[in-house]
Amino acid sequence: MTAATHSTLFPQVPETADAVLDGLDPEQREVALALSGPVCVLAGAGTGKTRAITRRIAYGVRAGILQPASVLAVTFTNRAAGEMRGRLRQLGAGGVQARTFHSAALRQLQFFWPKAVGGDMPRLLERKIQLVADAAARCRIRLDRNELRDVTGEIEWAKVTQTVPADYPAAVAKSVRDAPRDPAEISQIYALYEQLKRDRSVIDFEDVLLLTVGILQDRHDIAEQIRRQYQHFVVDEYQDVSPLQQRLLDLWLGDRDNLCVVGDASQTIYSFTGATPDHLLNFRNRHPNATVVKLVRDYRSTPQVVHLANGLLSQARGRAAEHRLELISQRDPGPEPAYTEYADEPAEAEGTARRIRDLIAAGVPAGEIAVLYRINAQSEVYEQALADAGVPYQLRGAERFFERQEVREAGIALRGAARAGGNDSLLDDADDLPSQVRAVLSTKGWTSKPPSGSGAVRDRWESLAALVRLAEDFARAKSGATLSDLVAELDERAAAQHAPTVQGVTLASLHAAKGLEWDAVFLVGLTEGMMPITYAKTDEQVEEERRLLYVGVTRARLHLSLSWSLSRAPGGRASRRPTRFLKGLRPGSGSLGSLAAAGAGGIERGIAGGRRKPRGPVLCRVCGATLTEAGAMKLMRCEDCPSDMDEALYERLRDWRAEQARELAQPAYCVFTDKTLMAIAERVPTTDGELSSISGVGVRKLDRFGAEVLAICAGGDGGTGDDEH
Repeated sequence: MTAATHSTLFPQVPETADAVLDGLDPEQREVALALSGPVCVLAGAGTGKTRAITRRIAYGVRAGILQPASVLAVTFTNRAAGEMRGRLRQLGAGGVQARTFHSAALRQLQFFWPKAVGGDMPRLLERKIQLVADAAARCRIRLDRNELRDVTGEIEWAKVTQTVPADYPAAVAKSVRDAPRDPAEISQIYALYEQLKRDRSVIDFEDVLLLTVGILQDRHDIAEQIRRQYQHFVVDEYQDVSPLQQRLLDLWLGDRDNLCVVGDASQTIYSFTGATPDHLLNFRNRHPNATVVKLVRDYRSTPQVVHLANGLLSQARGRAAEHRLELISQRDPGPEPAYTEYADEPAEAEGTARRIRDLIAAGVPAGEIAVLYRINAQSEVYEQALADAGVPYQLRGAERFFERQEVREAGIALRGAARAGGNDSLLDDADDLPSQVRAVLSTKGWTSKPPSGSGAVRDRWESLAALVRLAEDFARAKSGATLSDLVAELDERAAAQHAPTVQGVTLASLHAAKGLEWDAVFLVGLTEGMMPITYAKTDEQVEEERRLLYVGVTRARLHLSLSWSLSRAPGGRASRRPTRFLKGLRPGSGSLGSLAAAGAGGIERGIAGGRRKPRGPVLCRVCGATLTEAGAMKLMRCEDCPSDMDEALYERLRDWRAEQARELAQPAYCVFTDKTLMAIAERVPTTDGELSSISGVGVRKLDRFGAEVLAICAGGDGGTGDDEH
């Protein structure tokens, strides 16, 4: 084993306390040496906060200032707690407790229950959803599976914000929170849920914190026993502390102030769960003598990525924005962030997959690449595009699209309706394929208008809406398509997807990406209505969306790509606008003073493989009128102007396209749209240049299909001998 391998995989324990401090920058060193009194570490993304606080604990232990058993370090996930314990062991401080709030409270509750209450502690519910279902049933309120998840989430939010059932409706109104049901109904379910728990002698995870708080408030002897054991506290991700967790922390501390908190208000993205940055922002008010250290040296990202991250926060408003940290990259310069505008969502997914394939070919490991989106329902088109490109992928924090319960249920319902055909009364008033799909999926929760707010009900609706959109696109691309044809298409799509692999590209929502990092990050779907999300109504909700994008940007070490599409489907109206959060940061979007002048990367148009398109008016080649509709611009004529299309050529092109789609296991429109085929049949190109001038024939499609299309135009059959197929 080489020394390098030893130091990387099995680092040697520092020989002395001073050696623990080796390699720390001045601010990190200041954190490590601040071992008494209140300490507030404001740590920006990528600034080495875990390194600083673990070195702080280890230095204190190794120097004899802290006793290992007297230190309690708490964070928010088991993964983060495990990482902290591992680092402390490597630094020679293995006796320190590093736990989540719930884990620490549960240990104390189990130990002190016999003394404080007597008898056996109630059984801990692993999942509360069945009990919530029982409570709803007794209230004669019917909840489907997704509503059940959302109501369960509301009960959890109420408990961590210390809201009792009777006060829930008022608390919801005060917080401007979108409740998934009538707040009075949720209050009723919540009250009965609590009653059922008492009847069945069970507790939930929130009760672990509530009961521990109750015991420490009522039994001063037990509180003093815990305070004698734990003399020093460290809290990571302090911006995510809920009011209930803060109450427990106060009781652990008592009248002492040996507390070190670490956080970044600009990374507060979980307020819907009860998290609030107020405790971090108010720390210096509560502890006037606190040592405050700001970590702003970013070791993760290049100056180009950091520049964009700083630019995002420079436009932020609100209290958290007043405490933003200006990051300073410590890395060598890298490529500028790429801004790419696509014509439609399939083109955006295809372009992203193509760029990822190029990065992998250039030596970037697939496991060091991520595609991040706002909601999980966006994953399907990227799953498909990566599978088509032969790129392995893995989903984080969500089921694969075709494995989601609502998608499976929808598939079963559509298959049943296809078998029944004209005998299904549900389809009596449905004249075409999209209306048939909408009729079937309306029985599964799809509605013409999305439900308000976020949560499981919204996630389910988004999945069903994706199926409705797919049916609309399929019907446009395949004239006369039946419900059976669509079911076959769905089956083929599901079968074509790759199984997740550890080495694959990560597909994840922005929330699921928190705490992670990759060499290359693709932020996709950055349009108004998705970023910020439609249901972000208040100023604070919009600001949290900005922070969510900031978290996404700061996940990238070297390569960062930001993209959006002007329409949903090929040939659709280009009515979308890129997110307001990039205004003044991407070229051509206005000025943001010195930030824009310093250079925020280049912008590309992804409509035709990255080439710029002429931006002047497009005129009808028949009557000379200015064209504005996407379909007319593709044909280069008004829709009602006479067509000189070669009908026989158009039919040969359609037959060829159908064969290509079958071989590629793609919907036909992914080869060429109907409008593109019509344009080809009207103009009958004879050269690559003439073919590439037709809207919808980009560089990639010209390379892939050009020879065959030109052969068909010349009267041939467009044989498929090319190995690329």
